[in-house]
Amino acid sequence: MDYVERIISLREDKDKKQSDLAKVLNKSQQGYAHLENRRARFSVDDIIALCKYYNVSADYLLGLTDNYKSLPKK
Repeated sequence: MDYVERIISLREDKDKKQSDLAKVLNKSQQGYAHLENRRARFSVDDIIALCKYYNVSADYLLGLTDNYKSLPKK
């Protein structure tokens, strides 16, 4: 599973719409759809925001590990 598939899977598992995530990333729904459809690429800032939103490590989000790991509390 690549990172875009992982991001889509997380969104669907949390019963969120593309428009919900677009707001998190400060994008339009269409702009977010382009990311999921691979017409555009997620930026590093987008990845960080998604990690914080889902409370997962970047390794998990990027598909480098299958171990779901919550972020440490500050």
